[in-house]
Amino acid sequence: MTKSNMHRESLKGKTALVTGAGKRVGRATALALAGEGVNVVAHYGTSAGEVEGLRREIGERGVEAWAVQADLEVAEECEGLMARAVDAAGRMDILINNASIFPASKLENVTLDDLTKAVRVNAWAPFVLSRAFARQVGRGKIVNLLDSRIKGYDRLHVAYILSKHMLAALTKMTALEFAPDITVNAVAPGLILPPPGKEEDYLDRLKNTVPLKRHGDPQDVTDAILFLLKSDFITGQIIYVDGGRHLRETPDG
Repeated sequence: MTKSNMHRESLKGKTALVTGAGKRVGRATALALAGEGVNVVAHYGTSAGEVEGLRREIGERGVEAWAVQADLEVAEECEGLMARAVDAAGRMDILINNASIFPASKLENVTLDDLTKAVRVNAWAPFVLSRAFARQVGRGKIVNLLDSRIKGYDRLHVAYILSKHMLAALTKMTALEFAPDITVNAVAPGLILPPPGKEEDYLDRLKNTVPLKRHGDPQDVTDAILFLLKSDFITGQIIYVDGGRHLRETPDG
């Protein structure tokens, strides 16, 4: 086996915990992993119906799937999620920290409660799960989902973007702390899906802000995730999946 082949791991037979797996990029990620032969523990908060449908689709791909519910805003549920996932599947090799909340807030009206809630779900929960993965599993891959606007500033979602900045910092910190047995990386999507409550034309209106003059789709994100999972010599990195839009971000938003 050549050195280059050694550094492209097969994912078949591995098991992954995907948070927020019932919808949007989380769902696409779970299905992409299943397509690679990965068994999936699908975490959800309130999307029980969506996750049950996801389990059926994963099963059609010839791998196993389990559903585990936890409210990531509740400390006890968050702290126990990794152990419950391992108990359900019997093993764990991959953690995808995808679940997040996207509350609207501006500097003029953001509150400490707004910030605390966003940090609890978008940064603290991924950290708690990553730390539990390091302690209970001890070896494998972690990928965090960020946002390409961490290169600039989202003035309409202040609490959200601050929490994603924190998760970006934690990505690098945990990559150092958990090496050499665990790699920790992140993917930062841009214009991939319209925000909840927005229609598809939301993306079309903004595509000219992207250097590549188009928006992406969830497969662009899952391709980046799979690339990171198949490499054993990349850690502490953030891949921007945004058609170059982050290159135009400015500190004033």
